[in-house]
Amino acid sequence: MSTPAFAIRSRRVVTPEGVREAVVVIGGGRIRDVLAPGETPRGLPVRDEGDRVVMPGLVDAHVHVNEPGRTAWEGFETATKAAAAGGITAIVDMPLNSDPVTTTVEALRVKEAASEGKRWVDVGFYGGLVPENARRLGPLLGAGILGVKAFLVPSGLDAFPPVRWSDLRAAMPVIASKLLVHAERRTDREGEGEPGDPRRYDDYAASRPEAWERAAIREMIEHVRATGRPVHIVHLAAASAAPMLEAARREGLPITVETCPHYLFFSASDVPDGDTRFKCAPPIRDEANRDGLWAALRSGVIDFIASDHSPCPPAMKHLDTGDFRRAWGGIASLQLSLPAFWTAARARGCSVADVAEWMSRRPSAFLGVSDRKGSLAPGRDADLVVWDPEATFTVAPERLFHRHKVTPYAGKCLYGVIEKTYLRGRLVYDRGRIVGEARGTILRAS
Repeated sequence: MSTPAFAIRSRRVVTPEGVREAVVVIGGGRIRDVLAPGETPRGLPVRDEGDRVVMPGLVDAHVHVNEPGRTAWEGFETATKAAAAGGITAIVDMPLNSDPVTTTVEALRVKEAASEGKRWVDVGFYGGLVPENARRLGPLLGAGILGVKAFLVPSGLDAFPPVRWSDLRAAMPVIASKLLVHAERRTDREGEGEPGDPRRYDDYAASRPEAWERAAIREMIEHVRATGRPVHIVHLAAASAAPMLEAARREGLPITVETCPHYLFFSASDVPDGDTRFKCAPPIRDEANRDGLWAALRSGVIDFIASDHSPCPPAMKHLDTGDFRRAWGGIASLQLSLPAFWTAARARGCSVADVAEWMSRRPSAFLGVSDRKGSLAPGRDADLVVWDPEATFTVAPERLFHRHKVTPYAGKCLYGVIEKTYLRGRLVYDRGRIVGEARGTILRAS
């Protein structure tokens, strides 16, 4: 079924050339043109959005969907609906916490099949590097995965153990695309690995100190220097690692970096003892660290924003006991990524064009899909989000599309109300409702 041609007009359209009044012409699921307001083709229906921002749909390069095997945690139906409600039109699923983990082509096919009929936005997949599976990466990459993920510390799942230097050396000749690394490496110099008082947040944060991140990132810089292969640091939480990353960039080493809205929105002082909704790894750190992450983002050391949406059943958060030691480490935030990030960004003088850069264009370029996603330019997929950056709302968990509603953003007043989301010209979210049909496709590497 073809998508009828139409146009969207707004006084604030985020184009590659800047924010301006424009008319976005859409037909056949793609952007045909971006015109000045008076240039709308005759006879074409025009949807006037007034002062609302019209910008490219967001691309979230770090999501844990958990299906198959742990659909009780999350799933393609609920995760992609939450994404659509958050203005996100493409997500990339991590190779864990599903069962089986995505370390073979067979497991990838099982995951792809599980997503059929449930994709309200486009979905791509990463494969996993675990000990002794380097020889399986070639077929996985050939199957179209968008990168390979590895842990340097235990992931929390026995089926996805951390890699050693020998695993990295064996894998690098095979990995022609990107290696994504959870960059923590336990050291003997700082941190005991377990919080002292299990309810005290500062004890949990001290159990995974910044030194762990710096040690792992230093190790990966040496790895890139030795191999010349690109490495991506996921969810950077330690601003003290930024100088070495900046130096590596000046050296010309192919290292990219992401961070998450929760590291830029919250600081450790916002986390009450026993409130395990905030537990994630690496931990949320202090205000000075948060300021340092913002500086790294604005200077270009951090390339883009990703949610690291990692939910679990409420019982696994141990909210009744407030035990950070036993609670699952992950923050549910997919639907709230844009407003949470924008609330923090606008307070620091950032613009809606910055949001489009950090949450759409750059992640699209990182994934190698910028010929299809990430900008309102002719020929790109007609993936758009229409939102009001001046409007506020209070996060009501019951209005979230995530399978489980446990989130540290509950009750927060956020700026940025998402009005509509279009996927290839089809309206999939409209003012609180999921509409249409689940027609998302699988994003594969070119």
